[in-house]
Amino acid sequence: MSIAIPFLAFLLAGAFAAYHRLRLAVWAALTATLLVACWLLGANPAATLIAAAIVALIAVPLLIPPLRKPFITAPLLKFYRQILPPLSQTERIALESGTVGFEGELFSGKPAWDKLLSQPKPVLTAEEQAFLDGPVEDLCKMIDDWEITHVHADLTPELWDYVKRNKFFGMIIPKEYGGLGFSAYAHHCVIQKIASISTVVSSTVGVPNSLGPGELLVHYGTQEQKDYYLPRLADGREVPCFGLTGPFAGSDATSIPDYGIVCQGEWNGASVVGIKLTFDKRYITLAPVATIIGLAFRMYDPDGLIGDKKDIGITLALLPRETEGVEVGRRHFPLNSPFQNGPVRGHEVFIPLSQLIGGEDYAGKGWQMLNEQLSVGRSITLPSTASGGAKSGAVVSGAYARIRKQFGLSIGRFEGVEEALARIAGKAFAISALSQATAAAVDRGEKPAVPSAIAKYHCTTMGREVVSDAMDVHGGKGIILGPRNYLGRSWQASPISITVEGANIMTRSLLIFGQGAILCHPWVLKEMRAAQNPDAAAGLEEFDRNLFGHIGFAISNALRSFWFGLTAARIGKAP
Repeated sequence: MSIAIPFLAFLLAGAFAAYHRLRLAVWAALTATLLVACWLLGANPAATLIAAAIVALIAVPLLIPPLRKPFITAPLLKFYRQILPPLSQTERIALESGTVGFEGELFSGKPAWDKLLSQPKPVLTAEEQAFLDGPVEDLCKMIDDWEITHVHADLTPELWDYVKRNKFFGMIIPKEYGGLGFSAYAHHCVIQKIASISTVVSSTVGVPNSLGPGELLVHYGTQEQKDYYLPRLADGREVPCFGLTGPFAGSDATSIPDYGIVCQGEWNGASVVGIKLTFDKRYITLAPVATIIGLAFRMYDPDGLIGDKKDIGITLALLPRETEGVEVGRRHFPLNSPFQNGPVRGHEVFIPLSQLIGGEDYAGKGWQMLNEQLSVGRSITLPSTASGGAKSGAVVSGAYARIRKQFGLSIGRFEGVEEALARIAGKAFAISALSQATAAAVDRGEKPAVPSAIAKYHCTTMGREVVSDAMDVHGGKGIILGPRNYLGRSWQASPISITVEGANIMTRSLLIFGQGAILCHPWVLKEMRAAQNPDAAAGLEEFDRNLFGHIGFAISNALRSFWFGLTAARIGKAP
């Protein structure tokens, strides 16, 4: 038995140190102390010496930097650089554009639950609540979704006038520019309520308050641009759209073939330096009725008119609808959900540099601008729409299951229907909670790149599952379209939210598992940066620190998982 004691001491010291994430030097000292105690207490000398030799073989090369760095870290860094794909500036901007919130704790193996529980509950101001109880409630009463989707294939003129007059398009525009200046949570509540009645109207209201000219001008516009456009966007004199997606570039926005060449041209009768744009955009919401078009394109300056750089990069511009050469007005017809959506095209359309969002100073910064703001829109519009639809589905399914009778019983009494109703209720609650959480994160000043992708994916996926179950509960009532069918159009439109702002397959694979794993992990992104550091000595120093931090982190998490499994997690902390 005395032979096993030194090895047990060695293992227990390692398990204790890993569980509490002690430094390697502390582990070595603790293990050495225990082995000395084993020696003094009469444990088998040979076993004690062998255990001590194992500790020395691990600790000496790892604790002495002149040994560790050239003989361990440097070869590993060389191998890492060989297998690591080059991190382009575009990818670096995408990775660094978001902030990390509580989702980062999920990678820690030891989440700081207080960080989650201390987050304040989102609340509406008196002004926001009044808007929800007044104009939003009145708008919902005005909506006849059958008339919109079947008779007019558009909002009625009365609805268009009402949403413009009451500044529904200006929720995100600050009050000093004539907007409502609402919080993200208020924005969520408005979209959620409208979506419970009509996804066509919620899309029409949601898009101007999502990624587009309004939001981009608020954050990056020149003062002249803000003073002119923001008041007009807020009161509906200008209807915006934003052209990013095209026939050959959807989720891969960096590969857009649309381009602009810096050249001399004529604008309002004067000869100015500007850009000649050629573009072909598709699936652009509000494009057929838009008066101001936001456009993403790759900008080139072959003649060096504004600098030495030839390929300036992705840039964002504003095009008035009446600009010569702009082709707009045709419509797509997305699954019997006739919100305004269509293509925008142009060939050698000239605009001055003053039409760049942010002016000439922001030329080439379009990808950074998009990444910084895209997560905000993704956090609110689509999750809120899914939440409104899911809550509506829960209410009508529960009510229908009570009044519809088969075999002399309300169908809600049948276990099969109860099962569907339970799924509907649970998912509606989850969607509501998740959509509120991401909106609240935006209000706290975060740019939730990963949580917004998680919210978009799960809310829209669960939303589709809710309407599927609701259709099953309603049976023939949900299938036959007509003025009193409140589910059919939602069922038809459910794939739309799955597809827009990053199709869910891409959202799950690239944003959640790809970007999420890199951005939220405490060591991976640091290792990637260290490997690409052009300063060899500094890169080796950074990689050494982060690599062994990563190894210790992985060992700690593995052993913590073992101890939690062994004790049914009784030793862990949870709220």
